Formats: sequence, C-alpha cells, structure tokens
Amino acid sequence: MRDRFLRALRGEPVDRRPIWLMRQAGRYLPGYRALRAAHPILELARTPELAAEVTLEPVRTFDVDAAVVYADITLPFAGLGVDFTIDPGVGPVIPRPIRTARDVDALTAFDAERDVGFVGEAIRRFHAAGTGRPIVGFAGGPFTLAAYLIEGGPSRDYAETKRMIFAQPAAFDRLIARLTEMTISYLRMQSSAGADALQLFDTWVGAVGVRTFQAHLEDPLRAIFDALRATGRPTIYFSTGSAHLTERLGRLGANALGVDWREPLGRVRARIGAGIALQGNLDPGALLASRAAVEREAERVLLEIPDGRSHVFNLGHGVLPATDPLRVRELVEFVHAYPMRGPTS
Repeated sequence: MRDRFLRALRGEPVDRRPIWLMRQAGRYLPGYRALRAAHPILELARTPELAAEVTLEPVRTFDVDAAVVYADITLPFAGLGVDFTIDPGVGPVIPRPIRTARDVDALTAFDAERDVGFVGEAIRRFHAAGTGRPIVGFAGGPFTLAAYLIEGGPSRDYAETKRMIFAQPAAFDRLIARLTEMTISYLRMQSSAGADALQLFDTWVGAVGVRTFQAHLEDPLRAIFDALRATGRPTIYFSTGSAHLTERLGRLGANALGVDWREPLGRVRARIGAGIALQGNLDPGALLASRAAVEREAERVLLEIPDGRSHVFNLGHGVLPATDPLRVRELVEFVHAYPMRGPTS
C-alpha cells in the first residue's frame, strides 16, 4: 500500500508530500453525475457497490494518496430513529427536529453494523478493488450533528441550537452524549471494515464561543479520540471558522488537525506546536481559476509548512461542484512535484 498519507499523519518521513481532497468523490466528476442521474443521494450512499464506485473514481482519475469513503455525516441518524432526507440544493432535512429533553430521550438505540453497515461494506469493496491506496473513514462531529438535528437542516445563525444550549443545557449535554457514543461506535465499525484513517468532520463547531466549547464539547471530543486510539488508526479533526478555538482543538488528541483556508498554516503551527500534523488548507475557490492561479495559491500553502512529514495537502473545505476535474489533476501533480523544503532546496 502506498502509505505516505498515513506516514505524514504520524509525523514520519515521506518521499513526497501526500495529497487528498475533501469531497474528491462526488459532484464535480462525470462518473458521479451519471450515477446521480439514476440514483438519489441516499440510495447511492446506502448501496455498497455504488458507494464504492463513487469512492474509486477520483483514485482512478487522479494520483491522490488516499480515498475517502462516499457517505454523508447524517447517515447514522436513521439508527437513532430520526427520519431525514437529503434534498438537492438544500442538504439534510429533518422534519421533526430534536428540541426538548423528551425528544432526546426518545432517540432509539444505535447499532453501527445494523444501521450503517453498508458504509463498512463500501470500505471493504474499495480495498477489494486493489488500488493500493488507504481509505479515510469519517463521521460528523457531535456539535455539527446536533446542529442539524436541532435546526432541522442547515442554518446560518444556529438560533435553535443556541437556544437549547443556553435554555436547556442538561438536555443539550444529553444529546451530545448520545451523539458521542454513536460516533465512537460508527468509527470503530469503519476501522474494523478497513478504514486506514478516521476523520471527524465538525464543520460547524466554529459557531460556538470558547466558553460554550469548553463547557459542552471539549470533553466529548476528547472522549472520541481517546476511544479511537485503540484502533491504531491515525485520526483527523476538521472544522471551519474555528480559529478562535485553535489551541483547544490542537489538544483534543487527534493525530492531525484539518485547517480551513481562513488561517495560515504557519500561524496555526505556531499556536499549537509541533506535536500534531496539519491538514489543509487551500481555498476551494482557487480551483475555479486558471492553472497558474491554482499553482500560485498552492505554493503559498506549501511555503507555510515546508516539511511534508508534518503536512497533508488538502483543501480548506470540499471540492466545489463547478470545479473542472483538470484543475484537480494539475493540483495533485503540482503538489507531488514540489520540493519538500521549498522551491530553492
């Protein structure tokens, strides 16, 4: 197996800088679009042979150093007894949001193999295809999942979530505890199925302040990474708009911290020290521009962390739907060819 991605996560020497992209499997690729014309998103995600095919497309098309299983962070909701849809152009929609202690107590018992075993099967099918690449398994972070459940879908201001945090803190904490337990079980199942690394997507945690994070979220996140350590799989924590939490995020226990495009990697490294790898952080919008613009912006990222043994190149969020696949190919080639310690080494 080509292991430079896993080696970089562990801070070990690599022959060249590894690169994979969040949402590299999906909406901008012609093969995925053809499948989506015939299958709804949830059908794709819940059908292992189709999910594996979507997962494989970018690995076969580009020389990326890791795959990421095709799934959605809301898939485990069904195992909690929560009805939901994923509506095109909207995202997850939960018709009956979770907003009271009674709602939290009504959530059903989650069983990873029973409720989301199809994700594990997609991982096994990916490995059976023999690409020689590791695959990233993932789950949503407790706050991000809670925000979807409480708001009933995507939100700009998280008004209902914050109402619950401040008006019903005990109920909110019980919800986070249930989601933490579910997430540990889900990621352990993916590890057992063959996921080589595990990423926690806590995309919306930047919506909370330091005091709220410390009071309600920090310990549950630490519990997740503590529990996953026994799997032996390297772990990554990713969030957006969370620069005010950087020091705390760097101490959660993950092997790597995924960084969005808002904060330069050099500044993040200075704030968290050298004991954790970094992943990121090209602005996904750069891939909508010319090859020269992509390479210019990528070099800015690379110069922030010149030692590839502590950096996995990625975007600061997912590949945008309007991205030309040619730009992705050019980016991967540029990153792989770039000298490990800067342009003059």
